[in-house]
Amino acid sequence: MGEIEDAIERADREAFTREPPKTLKAQIGYLLKQMGSAKAVARELGVTADSVNRYRRGARKNARADVAAKIDDAVRTRWQPQVRKRRQRQAATTGGITVETRARFGYTAPVGTTDDGRFRRLTVHLPATYAQRLFDARDAGASEGEMRGIVAEGLKDVYFQDGGSRAMGLSDVEINDIDYLDLDF
Repeated sequence: MGEIEDAIERADREAFTREPPKTLKAQIGYLLKQMGSAKAVARELGVTADSVNRYRRGARKNARADVAAKIDDAVRTRWQPQVRKRRQRQAATTGGITVETRARFGYTAPVGTTDDGRFRRLTVHLPATYAQRLFDARDAGASEGEMRGIVAEGLKDVYFQDGGSRAMGLSDVEINDIDYLDLDF
C-alpha cells in the first residue's frame, strides 16, 4: 500500500465505535466468520490451516510476532465495514476530507516549472467532490500516483489558487516527496 491508501485506512480505523477483538482466539474466530474457512484464513496469514484451527481451539495461546501482526491487521481491515462506509459516504457527499501533510510540491506555471520546490506543511480541508474521487479511485484499484494526483489537484484548487482568487496561471501541482500524510473525514 502507498501513503495515501495507508492514510485512508488509518482514518477509517479512527471511526470504530467498538474495539476489535484482542485475544488470539477471538481474532481467529472473527476471521473465520468473515472468510468462511480455515483454509482461507491460513492463506491470508501465510500459515497452515492446522495452525488456524489450533488458534481457534485455544491449543495455541500465542502466535509468532509476525503472524500476530498479520492477524491483527487482517481483523482491523475487516472490522466494522458499515461504520467505514457511512463515514466515507458522509465525507463524499457533505463533509469533505482534511489533508495534513508535509511534502515537497512541484508546479507548472507561466513563469516556469519546478519539480524541486520547498517542503511545505499544509492542513487543508478539501471539498466533498475530492473525497468522492479519492474513494472511487481507491475502490477501482487506482495506483498511488493517481491518488496523489487527486490530492494534488485538490490542494491546487483550495490552497494554491484559493478557490480561484489567486495564482490562476498555475496549471499543474505535483506532490513529489511526502514526509508524512494524514487524512481525516
